[in-house]
Amino acid sequence: MCHACIVESVKSNMLSRRSLFSGATAGAAALAMGAAAARPALAQSSGKVVDLTHPWDGDFPTFDGKPGILYEPGKILDRDGYQLWKLTIFEHSGTHVDAPLHFSADGASVDQLPAAGLVCPLCVLDLRAKASEDANAMVQPEDIEAWISANGEIPAGAVVAMHSGWAAKLAETAYRTDSDGNFAFPGFSKAATDMLAGMDVAGIGVDTLSLDPGNSADFAVHNSWLPGGRYGIENLAGLDQMPAAGATIFVGAPSHKRGTGGPARIIAVV
Repeated sequence: MCHACIVESVKSNMLSRRSLFSGATAGAAALAMGAAAARPALAQSSGKVVDLTHPWDGDFPTFDGKPGILYEPGKILDRDGYQLWKLTIFEHSGTHVDAPLHFSADGASVDQLPAAGLVCPLCVLDLRAKASEDANAMVQPEDIEAWISANGEIPAGAVVAMHSGWAAKLAETAYRTDSDGNFAFPGFSKAATDMLAGMDVAGIGVDTLSLDPGNSADFAVHNSWLPGGRYGIENLAGLDQMPAAGATIFVGAPSHKRGTGGPARIIAVV
C-alpha cells in the first residue's frame, strides 16, 4: 500500500473511532439522564442532619413484648485484647424497616430493596391532635388531602410519615397498650395507604409500633401495602424536628439476604 493510502486509511479509522466514542458518550449521557429522571426529586437542603432513630436495646418495646435484641459476650477486652458482642436480633424491633417479604410469600426481601428508593423526599402528616383524643387514631384520606392542599402534590418516590407524637411515650407502657392492657397506638388506615399507592409513594413511616393502628384485627395495611412492593418504617423518632415538606430521608435498611426487614438507621436532612 502506498504512503498516501496508509495516511488516508489511518485518518479514516481515527474518524470512525471518534464517531463511535461520541455516540457511546451520548448514549451514556442519555442513560444517566434517564436514571436521574426516574429518581424522586429531592429537596434543597440547609444541611441540618436529624437522626430519626431510637437508641435500642432489650428494653425497647416490641409488638410481642419480648426483647428484640439479646447480647452475649463474644470477645472480652481483658482476656482477648478486644471486645465484641454476639447478638441475637429479632428483625422487627427498634426503629426498623418492613420489607415486602414480611407479609407476602414472594415479595422482595430487605436486601432487594433498590438503593435509589431509600433516599427520598419526606412528607410528614401531623396526626397529633387526633391521636391526643384517640389512641388508635388513623391517617385517613382527608389527612392526605389536607397535606396536599397546604404543601402541594406528594412527590413520586416519597416516604410519607405519620407524626402522632407517640415517640414521647416510649418510656411508658402507653407506647404499646392502654390501661386495660390492649394494644393502643395510632397508624394508617387502608383507605389512606390505597390512596398513597396510587401516588407512587415508595414507603410509609410511623412513630409507633406498627403501620396499622393498635386495635387492628386484620393488619389490613401490612397485608396490602407491603405485598405491593413498597416498604414501611416503624418506631421513628425525631419527627417533631421535621417540616411537613422539604426534608430528604435516608433509609439505612439492612442488607441481610432473605430478610423480612430489620433494624435501620434512619436519617433526614432538612
